[in-house]
Amino acid sequence: MHNDARRPLLSVARSAPTRKGTTLRNDPRSRIDDPPLTRPSPRQTFSSPAADAIGSALDLRLTGSQLAYALTPAFADAASVYLLERWRRGENAHTAVDPARIEAHRLALRVGSDAREDWEGVLPDGEVIVFPRETPYARALASGQAQLLDSVDAHTSERLIASGSGDARIHELLRVASFLVVPLRVRDLTIGFVACSRRPDRAPFLPAEAAAVEALTARASVALDNARRYEHERRTTLAIRDSLPPGTLQLFEGCRVAHDSLAAGQDTVIGGDWYDVLPRPGGRVGLIVGDAMGHGPESAVAMLQLRTATRVLAGMDIPAVDLVRRLDALACETPGASFATCVYVEWAAQQHTCTVISAGHPPPLLRGPDGRTAPVPLTEAGLPLGLGTGHYEATVFTVPEPALLVLYSDGLVESRDADIDHQIARLAHAVDAAVADSADADVTDSADTDGREVLPALCRRLLHAPSDRSGADDRTLLLAELTPARA
Repeated sequence: MHNDARRPLLSVARSAPTRKGTTLRNDPRSRIDDPPLTRPSPRQTFSSPAADAIGSALDLRLTGSQLAYALTPAFADAASVYLLERWRRGENAHTAVDPARIEAHRLALRVGSDAREDWEGVLPDGEVIVFPRETPYARALASGQAQLLDSVDAHTSERLIASGSGDARIHELLRVASFLVVPLRVRDLTIGFVACSRRPDRAPFLPAEAAAVEALTARASVALDNARRYEHERRTTLAIRDSLPPGTLQLFEGCRVAHDSLAAGQDTVIGGDWYDVLPRPGGRVGLIVGDAMGHGPESAVAMLQLRTATRVLAGMDIPAVDLVRRLDALACETPGASFATCVYVEWAAQQHTCTVISAGHPPPLLRGPDGRTAPVPLTEAGLPLGLGTGHYEATVFTVPEPALLVLYSDGLVESRDADIDHQIARLAHAVDAAVADSADADVTDSADTDGREVLPALCRRLLHAPSDRSGADDRTLLLAELTPARA
């Protein structure tokens, strides 16, 4: 007789028949005199590129497919992965003790070695299915324990036959002698389940094999949770990015503006950069470029709040300095907005004046009639927003002739290997070179007679120009052609 203290929890006789609806915990078929079964590790049972790749990508559908491919065809003849629809959508996913029904989203499916496309027309990914209380899926989710059966439940059989539309493969798929449902769980929360089946020509699933599937799904559940969080953040930041003005030409009295932004890396959807063009009372135009520190949803949300507040303040007939002061006060109360920087410019075409206020941001560049681009000498650079100082001074200068104003984020000028002043001078030289090339192109290309494409093209060129930067921060650029009103 074996020592009970060393026996695996799921030890059963290999010849014991599988009973319909068995829950694989404290199995009553287990006997103390049965030979112990060694619980296989997931890497021993599921050693495949698909199993090893689980968690390698922050993609729900890909992670589900990797799990399905890890289970078939070596372990099971068919495997499917389902996620609770409420959990997938980010809603409360706690399952009641005895749920009346469960809505689950089919994330992945594999039958034998068939390609997924072979089954897409019959059992498509993304389909949401309602499972009633009496199904093994509902029992697995409510109990958090694997369910082992000797056939597919009646609800599944009826559903598959109805969805098959006479496809003979459905009847072959239902030739099942062993059926296993394992819940997907993460942080004590059940988020979905995996269903596996074997045909009569194969040995039925053993409890030890179910334990190995549980170990595999535990790792997959963490990967699925990470992927869902990433996709949620990505959707949020994409929505925020789409709220920014499109990168096209905007026309105002005495002002034409082109703007755009470029994310730092391939996986970075958006950071804290923001920009806007704001009509102001009295025919003035406000231009702003800002940067909330960091990347990800926190900085993006802070950016959105600052941008929204700026739009509201711009509609008030208040001086430019007061606008930035109020923005500073708001940033003090906005999580993630502390140490945000911005430069605000107000152009009055009738008065031929430009007002600049910087809150810890690099100075604008101005290209005048002499054809040279240089930083605007600021009276005071000012501290970043959110520090609560409220001390900002305006730099006011006259623009008697048409000029080009350049506002940018620090992603265009920061470098680990060069002084910031040197990088600002480099950007100024790049502006001069790009404008010269644009002028040459205008001479040879008469299609753009009104110059509407020149400024956006110039913006794109400068934004995508190679530099010695490490690519660690987003790039944002705003170009404004200032044309003073005639007397």
